[in-house]
Amino acid sequence: MSNHDEINNKETILNVRGVLARHRLVEELVRKQNLVELQRLLDQLDAQSMAQMLEIFSPEDRQIIWDLIAEPQKEEILIVMPYDTRVELAADFRARNRNMVIRIFDLHEGLLRQIPIETKADLAHAKPIWIDLVMPEDEHLNWARDLFDVDLPNPKELTDLETSARFYVEDNGEVHLHSDFLLDRKDASRNIAVAFVLKKDILFSVRSEELPAFRLQRLRARAESDYISNAKDLLLDLYAADVEYSANALEDIYMELEGVGRQVFKSYMTDEEAAKILAAIAEEEDLNGRIRRNVLDTRRALSFLMRGKFLSETQHEDVREILRDIESLDGHTSFLVNKINFQMDATVGFINVNQNKDLKRLTVISLVFMPLNVIAGIGGMSEFSMMTAGIPWQMAYSGLLTGLAFVSWLTFMGVQFFERRKIRRLSMASRTNHKIQTR
Repeated sequence: MSNHDEINNKETILNVRGVLARHRLVEELVRKQNLVELQRLLDQLDAQSMAQMLEIFSPEDRQIIWDLIAEPQKEEILIVMPYDTRVELAADFRARNRNMVIRIFDLHEGLLRQIPIETKADLAHAKPIWIDLVMPEDEHLNWARDLFDVDLPNPKELTDLETSARFYVEDNGEVHLHSDFLLDRKDASRNIAVAFVLKKDILFSVRSEELPAFRLQRLRARAESDYISNAKDLLLDLYAADVEYSANALEDIYMELEGVGRQVFKSYMTDEEAAKILAAIAEEEDLNGRIRRNVLDTRRALSFLMRGKFLSETQHEDVREILRDIESLDGHTSFLVNKINFQMDATVGFINVNQNKDLKRLTVISLVFMPLNVIAGIGGMSEFSMMTAGIPWQMAYSGLLTGLAFVSWLTFMGVQFFERRKIRRLSMASRTNHKIQTR
């Protein structure tokens, strides 16, 4: 290649790079213009219309619109939204400002109301029923400790607790409960530890992340009058919301396993497809195990509250209703364990079938080449040279190669004949059994 051609190629490459850069810039400008137009249209809709629109859109379009909605309006939309869509959007919620790190709620005309808190003085003048702290700073923990004389744990120290330290009563009457709540997201599902403290008709909750069950509970209590009357009602409803959220996650597992089942029951499956299916099954099994652990922990917490005689008769009935829901979830999780094991065994069976086919091919190849190896070994012996001493070596080895080819063809035809006869025998046996069954 000449220097002139090399220079032309470099210039062409630079021109292509420039065109691609302009193309990306145009795409970005068009995308921003579309988002501005979309924001303008969304500003014209009220909460009820927005909820109806989000319900009919696909999950991808729904997420694009949801990211453009202001935080205060999101709360209004979620209140009027159907439960399943509400759970989906609430699951991706994360705390974004100071008021979401420490939330203070009181009861106003039978409804749960959030009080804006910016300083310690604001908290001192409040009459809360619920103080909710999400990954609080030491300053926020000290506010609650100083003003309410309550022992609040650090959210970083809520894991790896001894069983005896999860549910207990202090000498001053504080009721402490450390429970696991489910967080089911597409990127990862896990259990988040939450610390509850009941003291003087105030519920304190401390955790490291925002949880869908808490947001769902706030929305329900804000929308329904007289839904809760005191801090214990609020605590029980939080546990009930977690059970409902776990049930919704179980429904998602059913749907995922149905999709996996359609792939498992195919007539043929490659090893790559089997590996993907096993990974999907393992993910659903992990989520199912987390749900089982979560509802078990909830059952223990509710049993502690009942044994401690902290609840009224009406609240006892609410607890028994939640426990019945948990028992129904136990049956579903056990069924899912069996379903997961069956699909995993079926997938492993496909892998074993593929391996058997590979071994069969290797066996046939070795059977075909076994006579050739014997003849080739004879051709390499010194006795072969003695037997063909009076024959030119070209003719001798040509005859040997012809013999090798003939033996190979004969062996292949023999293997094929016996395979066909075996298939015909199995086919005849199958038809005979079918005739017997139809009679």
